[in-house]
This record gives sequence, structure tokens and C-alpha cells, in this order.
Amino acid sequence: MAAGLSALLSHWWRRPMQLAMLLLGLSLATALWSGVQAINAEARASYDRAASVLGQDGLARIVGDGPVAQDAYVALRRAGWLISPVLEGRLAVPGSSLRLIGIDPLTLPPAAQQVEFGQGDGLLPFITAPGVMYVSAETAAGLAEAGLPPLRVADSLPPGTALVDIGQAQRLLDRPGEISHMLVWPDAPLRDLPPGLTLRQPEGASDLARLTDSFHLNLTAFGFLAFAVGLFIVHSAIGLAFEQRRPVFRTLRALGLSAAMLTGLLLAELLLLALVAGVAGVAMGYGVAAALLPDVAATLSGLYGAEVPGTLALRPGWWATGLGIAVAGTLVSAAQSLWRVWHLPLLAPAQPRAWARASERALRWQTGVALGLLAGAGGLIGAGQGLWAGFGALAGLLLGAALLLPAALSGLMALGQRMARGVLAQWFWADTRQQLPGLSLSLMALLLALAANVGVGTMVSSFRLTFTGWLDQRLASELYLTARTEDEAAQMLVWLETRADAVLPIFNAEADIRGQPAEIYGMADHATYRDNWPLLQAAPDVWDRMASGQALLVNEQLARREGLGLGDAVALPGGGALPVAGVYSDYGNPVAQVILSTDRLLALFPATPRLRYAIRVAPDRAAALAEEMRAAFDLPPENLADQAAIKAFSLQIFERTFAVTAALNVLTLGVAGLAMFASLMTLSAMRLPQLAPVWAMGLTKARLAGLDLLRTLLLAAVVMLAALPLGLALAWVLLAVVNVAAFGWRLPMYVFPGDWLRLGGLALLAAGVAAAVPVRRLALLSPGDLLRVFAHER
Repeated sequence: MAAGLSALLSHWWRRPMQLAMLLLGLSLATALWSGVQAINAEARASYDRAASVLGQDGLARIVGDGPVAQDAYVALRRAGWLISPVLEGRLAVPGSSLRLIGIDPLTLPPAAQQVEFGQGDGLLPFITAPGVMYVSAETAAGLAEAGLPPLRVADSLPPGTALVDIGQAQRLLDRPGEISHMLVWPDAPLRDLPPGLTLRQPEGASDLARLTDSFHLNLTAFGFLAFAVGLFIVHSAIGLAFEQRRPVFRTLRALGLSAAMLTGLLLAELLLLALVAGVAGVAMGYGVAAALLPDVAATLSGLYGAEVPGTLALRPGWWATGLGIAVAGTLVSAAQSLWRVWHLPLLAPAQPRAWARASERALRWQTGVALGLLAGAGGLIGAGQGLWAGFGALAGLLLGAALLLPAALSGLMALGQRMARGVLAQWFWADTRQQLPGLSLSLMALLLALAANVGVGTMVSSFRLTFTGWLDQRLASELYLTARTEDEAAQMLVWLETRADAVLPIFNAEADIRGQPAEIYGMADHATYRDNWPLLQAAPDVWDRMASGQALLVNEQLARREGLGLGDAVALPGGGALPVAGVYSDYGNPVAQVILSTDRLLALFPATPRLRYAIRVAPDRAAALAEEMRAAFDLPPENLADQAAIKAFSLQIFERTFAVTAALNVLTLGVAGLAMFASLMTLSAMRLPQLAPVWAMGLTKARLAGLDLLRTLLLAAVVMLAALPLGLALAWVLLAVVNVAAFGWRLPMYVFPGDWLRLGGLALLAAGVAAAVPVRRLALLSPGDLLRVFAHER
């Protein structure tokens, strides 16, 4: 057994480049997969920490239609309810904002304790002026204490969250006499609640985790695609290594080694290589995740309000998964070769055409499987619903097209051979067709990488074009004001009467609509909205009905989730219902949204804060008015923003959102180029028996090298042409199926031929670089090396 294993491993010592390609392909595939999993694990750990604050993932809550009066809490306590008040809100601090949570430590259930107040000087400083603010170490490092209570560090708090006494929270948020909800003690006796209050039971998964599931599923899909492309290198290297070792297999079998023992030794060899590459891949994956995590954190914060730390923890789950996926990927890549070794007769490996005939049979099966996958993808697109159906259609589309590529290329090469007129041209097409089995896997990897680039690039560019135009519609006002108090807001309105063309309130409340959390906004009746608001569907008299309080608008997300159309009634908190008069686009917002007239909103939610306003003024006067207002009211910059600043901030979030996707696309294309290099390097040594006779008949080495380079570039160009329709189909599925299921909106699809030309140039460059070393090696071959081919028994 030891001698057999040594004989098998000797192949790698004699071909270190092939070993390097195998280990590099597997480690890169593992790195991209484990890097994505590390990012997802870090984000989900942050969601769990956020959900566990105050035991909100395990305690029931009493909530109202909006903010709850503190008197209601007092009345419930006197009625015998074992409850504790909580006030939550966003507190603006220099450069960012905090999720501020106010609690009453004396009534807080033990399951909700985040800080130990019973030891030392914990309780008294917390509940007496000026109070104490508990934050995480990461938050404390970037937080200036000006205007805030003294800071203390609590490791149990997630980043971006601050814990204070509820009285301090009411002062800091300027919400006197208000609470957000009440926590119910476990096993507390339940009684009847007064109107306007609801008992909400705890839910298993956190809201943030559910909200961001689609984002992480997208990341996982890209990580898996990159892993699959990397596995093509592994499959190619293993398959070629098995073919090169046919004489070794023949000898070992002739010496008495059984097929089972030979297969077992090969399996042990592969597991050893997989573990080595897996460890290296997990280490590289840590680096990939550390580089991409800041962009992911910015995306999750900007789109979902989820605070994820910008640093990475080494969690056992994702690195163990990385090692497991490396081993599983190796076994999948080697399964076909191991099956052939197990089932071929004793002398079959010694026959020159035995492996080729097995490959031809496998190609026929592969073509049938490819057609089945494409049909399945079409069926899922036509009949399937939901995110998994969308990703299933994508997987079937990509995998089916990749598996169909070798047969399509073989047919194309055969057509070229039949149409060729000269002997050299016929040999070129025939030789290219003969090389396809060795190159097919790398070409399939290149197809997937190019199609992913075309598809995702089309999606991102379509989103950018649509999003920019949509922002121009939504941000029609020149200035956006956020007052610090309602008294200050009233003074500002008086000051603006003679200086602004119009001041439009932007008031909102939060409540449940059709069983899901929703934002409810009030909209003034003004030409700003009538002329610019991006309506996807609208009744003829939509704005008049809105202004009179007889109808409402819903965003596309709510309309799609609930199947709402024009005229459908939507029940409102506090009773009553209004028909839908319009559906509007709301890109980037993952939650449901409803728009009423401002008067109707304030009638439903009289305690709504009246702090935010849009200011209409001539564009050339906007900057001067902003400066006057800041000086008059000593406003910080973030409380008065112009349209350009908000738009720039939104586009910055957009660009960082897709920075991870762009990075994974580049890495995937790089891995595909590496796959081509690995295949060409291996084939260059195996092709001497085919090239030597052609050289002996008068074709120079330089001409042979030029034809080899032309062949590689030709195949890359054909693959690029095949990737275009596949990539456009991928983009359509992403925009029309996956995006709708994941986020609730559908984007128009645009095409960008200039991007295709650049990508085609990159594909040819990658193919040329991959072929450079093998072509140079062929050009520098000595005549003696070519002549020695004729001395072999082949």
C-alpha cells in the first residue's frame, strides 16, 4: 500500500506546476467561498446580538399604533401588569447616529439585563443626572462625549447601540412623556389591554436577519459561483493527471493491486491535497473577507440600518465549513475520474483510445443533462415563485449552458473542418477539436465568469441608470431640514415664510400594515409631488383624492407582497380603510411604505414628531439660504442638507453596495484565466506526439506557436460570443425574478454594448496571457525534443 501511494504521489513531484495549479485552484475556490461565508457569519452574529438586546428575541412586548404615552404604562402597572418601559430612537451624533435605548433598570426583566447594575456604583449613576451611557468598545472609540452622558463600555452591546436610563433617553431624543413599547416579564399573568395597545409575542428570527436574508443569499450565490469556477481548475487538473498516469495505473494493477485498493489510494491522495489546499484557502478567505467587510457593513447600514462591525472575528463555523467545502469540492471534481478507474478493465488504461472513448460517452451524457437543466430552468422561470425558484432557475441556466458548451464547440469545430479548403486549415480545425476535451473545463469556467460579468454588470448598470433618474424625481426639493425640537421648527417656519417659495412637511409614523411593519408618511398637496413623484400605476384623479384624504399611495414592495392594485382597500391603524390610488417606485427601501395626506396622517397619529421639512427655493439661491439658516439658528451641517449632498450620499451607498459584487466578478474572471493557464500548460507537454509529425513535414516551430496562440484566442472569442446571450438571460432573471422576490421591486433592463467590448478585450487578454507561457515553450523547443517523439512506442 505504501509503495503504491508513493508511486502515485511521484507524479506530482515530477510535475510541480500541475500540482501548483491544482492546489491554487482549490485554495482560490475555497478562499472565495469561505470569505463570503465569513462575511455572512459576522453579519448574522451582529443581528443576533442586536436582537438579544433587552431580550427582545425572547420576551413579549406591548406596542401601540405609534408612540405610547407614559401614562398608559403607569396605568397598566397599577392594573397589575408586570412590564417594563422602553424608549428607542435614533440619536444624531457627529458623523453618524446611534440606536438609543432607554430602560428602567428597576423594572427590567432579568432576561433583558444587558448590564450588571447591582455591583459597585452601577445603578445610582445610571438613574441620576447626568446619567451614564453604555456602549460597545468599538462605538466608544469613535464617539465624542460632547453633549452626551459619561460613557461606559459594555461588551454585550452591539456596535452603534447605546443604553441609557429612560429619563435620559426622553431628554436626548426630545420625546418627553413617551415610550416605544413595554417588555412583559416571562410567565406574567396576562390581562385585557385598553384600545390602541397590542400584545406582540416574540418571534424566533430577528427582523434584521429576515430583512437581510436576500442580501446574504445573493452573496452566497456569488461565492458559490466563484467556488464552482475554481472547481473547474481542480476537475481539469485531476482529470489530466489521471490520464497522464494511465501507464502507472496499468503497472500497479498488473503487480496485483486491486481496483478497490487503487481507488482507495487515489482517494487518500486527493483528501491529503484537499486538506492542504483547504487550510490555505481558509486563510486567504479571511483576507478576502477582511478586505470586503467594510463595504458590506456600509451597505447593511445604509440600506437596512443594520450595524455590523468593520472587523472580522475568527469563528469556528465558517472555517470548518471552508475545510469541508474544499474536501467536498475535491471529491466532486474527482468523482468521474475515480469512477473510470474503478470500472475500466485491467488493460484498458494501457490502450491509447480507452480514455478518449470514455470521454466521448461522458460528453453525450453531459449534453443530455445540459438540455435537461436548461428545460428545468425554463420551467422554474415560467411556473416557480419565490427567491429559491429564482436562484434555482439561475443555477439551471448557468450550469446547463456550461455543460452544453463542449458539444457546441465540437460541432462548430467540425463545421470549420468541413468548410476548410487547405490541408493546414483542415489540420488546424481537427487539432482544435481534438484539444477540446482537455480545454473544455477551463472554457466552461471562462463562460461562467464572462456570463456572470455580463449579467451582473447589466443589472448594476441598469440599477445605476434607473436609480439616478429616480433620485432626481424623489429629491425634487432644493433643501431638506431637520429641526431639533418642534418649537425650533415653528420658529424656522416663520423665518422661512418670506425667504422660501414653499415649505413642505415630511412627517412619518411607524405602524403595522397588513401584519407587517410599515412606514406611513404624510404628503402635502403641492406641484413638487404632482409633477415629480415616480408613480408606476395611478388612478386618473390620484392627487385630488390624496389631497382630500380619500385615498392613499403604496410603494411597489407592499403592492407586490400583498398583491395590491388600484382600488384595493388598505386598513389603517386605529380603524378605517382607504383605497389605493397609486403605486410608486421605492428603490433601496426594504420595508413597506404608505403615503397619506398630511392631515390624515396627523389625525391618525397626533403625536407624530413635526421636525422634517422640504424647502423649495430657486436653485441659484439654495446655497445662500442654507448658509443664512445655519447662521441664524446655529444648525449643524447634517440638519440642513441640499439635494446634491443627499443624492451624492445615496449614490455612495449604492456604489459600496455593489463593490463586493464587482470584486467577486473580478476574482471569478481571474480564476477562469488561471483555469485556462493550467489546462494549456498541461496540454502543451502532452501534445508533442501531435505536433512533431506536423513539424517534421515542414511547418516551423514559430508557425506552430502562432497557430496555438490563434487557437486560444479564437476559442476565447467564441466563448465570449456565447457568454453574451447567457449573460443577458442571467441579467433578465436577476432583474425580473430574483430582484422582485428578494427586494420587492422590478427594474427596467438596459444593455451596454461598450461594456461588452471591454469585457471581450479582457477575455482575449486573459486568454493571451494564459497561452503566453505554453506558446513560448513550444517556440523554444529544441529539434531533439521533437525528434525523440518518434523513438517512443506511440
